[in-house]
Amino acid sequence: MKQTIIQVDSFTDKIFQGNPAAVCVLEAKRDDGWMQSVAREMNLSETAFLLKQEQDYSLRWFTPTTEVPLCGHATLASAHVLWTEGYASTGQGISFQTKSGLLSAKYRDNWIELDFPANRSQDIPPITKLQDALGVRIKTFSYNSLGYLVEINSPEDLERLKPNFTLLKQLPLSNAIVTSLAKDSSQYDFVSRFFAPGLGIDEDPVTGAAHCCLAPYWRDRLKKDDFLAYQVSARGGEIKVRYDGGDRVLLQGQAVTVMRGELQ
Repeated sequence: MKQTIIQVDSFTDKIFQGNPAAVCVLEAKRDDGWMQSVAREMNLSETAFLLKQEQDYSLRWFTPTTEVPLCGHATLASAHVLWTEGYASTGQGISFQTKSGLLSAKYRDNWIELDFPANRSQDIPPITKLQDALGVRIKTFSYNSLGYLVEINSPEDLERLKPNFTLLKQLPLSNAIVTSLAKDSSQYDFVSRFFAPGLGIDEDPVTGAAHCCLAPYWRDRLKKDDFLAYQVSARGGEIKVRYDGGDRVLLQGQAVTVMRGELQ
């Protein structure tokens, strides 16, 4: 049985920017080995697999090496595919059953809004090896279920960052969100990058799950609920973030279809 697969660039409205994800709306249930093989073949940071249930969709995400419990850009891509390919109307919200619980997506003024769990970080003492791995002076050290979260002095330092991934993989947590305030002249509130060699991805271009950690971090410091954020990877991507201090974060992004094909 042939299986359609669609590649989408997420957190952007332009092709070849944002974060690419592959999306399979499955014709029939597939085993884990097959899904992992497809993700390895696609060789993107995530490949999403959707299976229609009675009222919602089962959704799972695989990197080229492993299944992950949460992925923002591939969820955004999944919602985009369901709406643009005619599986659902844009006036209709979509619910996903995932390993991170029930997630939902809504279409709002040409943006896709995702309802995700917040991920608060805990402060930790300075880690010299982490600073050496990132090669930059770190202002604050913290961690969460995704990895380390550190703040550095400037967006210029963030753009120049070239981590030592060999050292990073030797740490107890081998993933790191690195963030700073945006430039005073910028339209953005904060900027970030996400390095995830522990997930088989040296750098993820634009990461929804990281912004579930960044939202509480920056709300505590900036004393506001709404943010416009930018992930400063080579591809780059824009995310609207809303967090009111509760247990959920609202992320908004745009998406564009790049290609579609068939798996044999």
